[in-house]
Amino acid sequence: MKYLNPRADLTFKRVFGEHPDLVMSLLNALLPLAANQEITDIEYLPSEMVPENPLRKNSIVDVRCKDKQGRQFLVEMQMIWSPEFRQRVLFNASKAYVRQINIGEEYELLQPVYSLNLVNEIFEPELEGYYHHYQMIHVENTDKVIEGLQLIFVELPKFTPHTFSEKKMQVLWLRYLTEINEQTREVPEELMANPEVKKAVDALEVSAFTDAQLAGYEKFWDIISVEKTLYNSAIRRGMAEGLAEGMEKGMEKGMAEGMEKGLEKGLAEGLAEGLAEGRQERNIENARTMKSLNISSEVIHQVTGLPLKDIEEL
Repeated sequence: MKYLNPRADLTFKRVFGEHPDLVMSLLNALLPLAANQEITDIEYLPSEMVPENPLRKNSIVDVRCKDKQGRQFLVEMQMIWSPEFRQRVLFNASKAYVRQINIGEEYELLQPVYSLNLVNEIFEPELEGYYHHYQMIHVENTDKVIEGLQLIFVELPKFTPHTFSEKKMQVLWLRYLTEINEQTREVPEELMANPEVKKAVDALEVSAFTDAQLAGYEKFWDIISVEKTLYNSAIRRGMAEGLAEGMEKGMEKGMAEGMEKGLEKGLAEGLAEGLAEGRQERNIENARTMKSLNISSEVIHQVTGLPLKDIEEL
């Protein structure tokens, strides 16, 4: 059996955008929900993904939904990471939060918004964990929380299944997202043993897609490859330009500092040299005067410091 990669636009939306039970299972497994907060129903919402950067306009796949309580869930697969995505995620979650009520309605009607972001790249290399949960908390008393927005980022390349004893469904879904691709010929038994994950695996079978869909699937990966190349090239170009600018400024600064220091040193040395020459000239003039008064060369030498030979030649 041949399968497609679940992280592509076509497959991700096929699995999680058309099967409420599957996206509900994914959310319950990956969101920081308390035991009595599990999602029990889902209604899909229109997608509002508006890319800010044309270099990565196809690199974000999103699914939006809400439950009967009014809680909203934004699920995104981010193929290419860049630092501004944090602000983008916060902006989109905030926009979904404020749009829940109209002007004049009570704030008590507001329900939490959860933004789940599955990232196909490592963006926190200094941190060991793959799961990053952000929310508004009191800085000194972290148990004090302002409910409203919860942002979750999952670094898929960091994920490695260690145990099934804890958060079993989280492990299964992350294995599904990271282990199934075009090279898969035999799906691990642990995945196929779970009904929900098996359903998601079956939805990836190549035979379930038309030729036109498969062509679009291939085009998606080509676009991602191009976008990643363009983005990385832009980063390298920016780094090179920054380095060149820094070196140029460094050279300019170095030259300016060198000229300044050279000028200071030159002035100091010139002044010292001038003073020395002035003293020498005064000593010679004084020696001539004393010699015209028939003062002995020895006395002149002691007063001026001039060599006896130079005094005799005056």
